[in-house]
Amino acid sequence: MTATPRIALTYGPLRVEERLLFAELDRRGIAYDAIDDRSLTVSLADPTAWPYDAVLARGVGQQRTFHTATMLEAAGIPVVNASAVLECCNDKLRTSAALARAGVPQPELRVAFSPDAALRAIDDLGYPVVLKPAVGSWGRLLARINDRDAAEAILEHKQVLGGFHHQTFYIQEHIAKPDRDIRAFVVGGETICAIYRSSSHWITNTARGGQATNCVVTPELADLCSRAAAAVGGGILAVDLFEDPQRGLLVNEINATMEFRNSIDTTGVNIPARIIDYVLAVARRRSLVAA
Repeated sequence: MTATPRIALTYGPLRVEERLLFAELDRRGIAYDAIDDRSLTVSLADPTAWPYDAVLARGVGQQRTFHTATMLEAAGIPVVNASAVLECCNDKLRTSAALARAGVPQPELRVAFSPDAALRAIDDLGYPVVLKPAVGSWGRLLARINDRDAAEAILEHKQVLGGFHHQTFYIQEHIAKPDRDIRAFVVGGETICAIYRSSSHWITNTARGGQATNCVVTPELADLCSRAAAAVGGGILAVDLFEDPQRGLLVNEINATMEFRNSIDTTGVNIPARIIDYVLAVARRRSLVAA
């Protein structure tokens, strides 16, 4: 008889998404531990303190989640998503580099490390451009730069503000998207569903007011998202894409701890159930190996 896998979910703070995942586990009668990662103290000297076959890491703090995953993996516990995936997806430049290595189409990019070099890169790329922090989420600190005067002002502001996240200038071409982008959900390499995020504003994140509607997962979309997910290491991911009028679909970013509350009813797909299916499969593989 196969033993029931032992799993845990780390979170902090508790969002709608985690409550939905807990409810799915409760519905199936699966025992689990819910761990607020803000209260954790972890010792590398005692790996037996974590008696789990898999852990789903869902913390909001990027560094805290990454470090939690790193510590658990040191104890031999599979984490979803793996620390290497979190490290890659939490940094837009690392994500772009991974996509480039895999030949996945994406918007043109320039990277610079000083305001003067950034200004030259922007002039070379051509206006408008989008300036992003390499590390960040929810569409914060994005700037669309339409001309040289705006570029000089924003670059000066970043230099004066200081801070490590202002020291790498991630400069992306502006895509003339049709007032929307696409967020696709990939679980274990399969694109299970997708939404359009529509807004009259150029930033279409639902956290910034974008409206979600269903997007049919075509073979082209499924293939591209599968390739993008594999490029960063796979797992449970949200792939954000632009529709370019000439080049077609371009991968913009990949999120490794995505929110999905607005996408369940919109797509008709039980996203929490698909996530739990994947985590249980990971746990069962580990428990079989341990046996």
